[in-house]
Amino acid sequence: MYGKIKNHLQQELKAIEEAGLYKRERTIVSPQDALIRLADGKEVLNFCANNYLGLSSHPVLMKAAREALDTHGYGMSSVRFICGTTDLHKVLEEKIADFFGTEDTILYAACFDANGGVFEPLLGEEDAIISDSLNHASIIDGVRLSKAQRYRYANADMADLEEQLKKASTNRFRIIVTDGVFSMDGNVAPVDKICELARKYDALVMVDECHSAGVVGNTGRGVTELYNIRGEVDIITGTLGKAFGGAIGGFTTGRKEIIEMLRQRSRPYLFSNSLPPMITKAGIAMFDMMRETTELQDKLHQNTDFFRNEIIRAGFTIKPSRSAIVAIMLFDARLSQDFAARLLNEGIYVIGFYYPVVPKGEARIRVQLSAAHTRENLDKAIASFIKVGKELKVI
Repeated sequence: MYGKIKNHLQQELKAIEEAGLYKRERTIVSPQDALIRLADGKEVLNFCANNYLGLSSHPVLMKAAREALDTHGYGMSSVRFICGTTDLHKVLEEKIADFFGTEDTILYAACFDANGGVFEPLLGEEDAIISDSLNHASIIDGVRLSKAQRYRYANADMADLEEQLKKASTNRFRIIVTDGVFSMDGNVAPVDKICELARKYDALVMVDECHSAGVVGNTGRGVTELYNIRGEVDIITGTLGKAFGGAIGGFTTGRKEIIEMLRQRSRPYLFSNSLPPMITKAGIAMFDMMRETTELQDKLHQNTDFFRNEIIRAGFTIKPSRSAIVAIMLFDARLSQDFAARLLNEGIYVIGFYYPVVPKGEARIRVQLSAAHTRENLDKAIASFIKVGKELKVI
């Protein structure tokens, strides 16, 4: 039986490779940092990690994780409602709620699970989900699992959002769902205007803060801080796997009754193992650091502004952005791969993104800045982009 599908898969994989769309993984043999070492021994500067605050190998987080191994062991071997809840899990949930100014928090194995498990327990056939067209795949999958009616508006287009809200006016409950920062473009959603429309049309608001928490806002508290609307967003989802340490773990934080219903009925929470203690204790240490200083956020913002300005000055086309993501547009899929390969030879680790990760004809190099990058790192990256850009006649 497998012979038929094996032949089909071989042909499909060959077609993907011939189209220049085959994704190859590079193996890293060092801790995640600004400078990493590959399996071939080469050391390169990493400009494509979600390690926005440089916390992935931070000694404070590593120390906390080691301590948790001694006090709470390696794994929980259980879901939360059976015997998978420790004091560390409860403290971390409180820290997250305090950080975002919300009432309660629920932890998940990943934000993919948080987004996958949020809609079905809350909304039924008589309700409506109005979703941004560029929302993350996890939101799209979560919406599919719900029986609610689905509406979609053009990316960050408030006129289109209002039209969809009008169409959903007869539904019982309405929820507007958006990424805080759209991961492929780097633009920040106009959540202040979204909240205005939500009030006008009696809708809830949900924001995925995966690429905005720790990054945007003066203290890294995300889009609600950026727009001075702290406490107005009903549901915030996010991850511990990007700016907040880079390991694993997701969360949903928001209104008390919403979080309590998720504890009762959210399937990824009820049927997935609890987060390991070392992850939760490192998360606690991270939020304690965030309360004490904005040094890392300040450094990230400085690095991002410098890199973006220099890349524009060099003649590259980039997407408008207020985040730590700089999308350098190359448009052609094969060109994006060639560009990334040449940059690797220059000691710069980046990845070319192309369809189906981004729309056809919009291939790019997505550069992600980090507080761990030094000015010397940035200068080397900019010089390398300019060199390769001229070689490939991009600039």
